[in-house]
Formats: sequence, C-alpha cells, structure tokens
Amino acid sequence: MRVKYYEDNLNQDRMNREEILESLKNEKLRKSILQTLTQNNDPEIIHEIIQLFDDEDIEIRGEAFSSLFLNRGNILKDLVLGLRHDSKNVRAYTTLVLANRNEKNAIEEIIKLTNDSSGLVRTCAYGALGHLEAKQSAKELHKGVFDSNLEAVKSAAYSLTRIKEKISDKELEELHKLDKPEFDRILKFFN
Repeated sequence: MRVKYYEDNLNQDRMNREEILESLKNEKLRKSILQTLTQNNDPEIIHEIIQLFDDEDIEIRGEAFSSLFLNRGNILKDLVLGLRHDSKNVRAYTTLVLANRNEKNAIEEIIKLTNDSSGLVRTCAYGALGHLEAKQSAKELHKGVFDSNLEAVKSAAYSLTRIKEKISDKELEELHKLDKPEFDRILKFFN
C-alpha cells in the first residue's frame, strides 16, 4: 500500500525530502522520481542521485545523468564530492556531468583524476578536460598519450587537439605504434 502512495505522489512538489530519498532507493520508483528532480538542490538528494551512477541498470544511470545535467541549480560542490567517491563509475560519470554542464570551476579537480587507478576514470577525465578546453591541463594530456589504457590514450590525444596543443615527435611515434583506425582520424588533426 505504501508503494501505491508513492506512485500516486511522484510529483516532488508534494513530496518531502524523506519521501524522495526513499523513492530513490526503491527500484520500482527511482526512474520516475529521477525525472522529476531536475531542479532539486538538496545536497542529500543530489548525493543519492550521484550514487545511482553505480546502479546496474543503464537506464537508471542515464536518468541520473539527465537529472544532474539538466539541473540549473548550483550543485557544483556536490558534484565535485562525487569525484572523490569510492566507485570508479561514480567518479567517471560525475566527471562527464561536470564537463557537459561546462563547469570550468571543476577543472582542477578533474585534472587530479588523470592519475586515478581506473582507466575508465582517466579516460573520462581526459575527455572532460578536452571538452572544457582546459589549456591548463596540457601537461596531463600529454602524459595521457602514454597511458596504459588504450581508451585513455585516445581520449587524451583527442583532447590535445581540442585545446590546439602540438604533440612531440615521440608522442606522434607512440600514437602511430598503436595502428588503430581511430588514431588515423585523431592524427590528421596534428598534421
């Protein structure tokens, strides 16, 4: 009966914080409630949404992304906290939200993630820095060309093109070694 109550009252204007938090933890309700939270600035609710980047359901992760991306409130501080989460998925997807929101004030925090132990996180960090056109990240992006993760290398190389940074002969040689079709596309920006 309690679930029926929430289904009938998913309008967040009529729900209090505890009801929203409870709905975000309920597998049957979380997708619907996420769609209504695009203007919520409550730090506890934002934190719960960020944690959903670790959900097994890709649709839930997508709804969480949309909810945070579309939120025009000042949630930068809460998003930056997500960059320090234990989960690599949370760190990675939060980085992408920050980039897509054009949160240039998060650049220094994103730069730190270029040293993350997870290749996924480093890939997202390099991509975010390129998207944000963070020229101050050139050193990290150059280092990324030699990353052990192929996707991270591609992301770093592409981001170097986004900030119009030249690459060294050694970097170019490293990229040519990989002999991947995607690199042909990236390399043409450097020639």
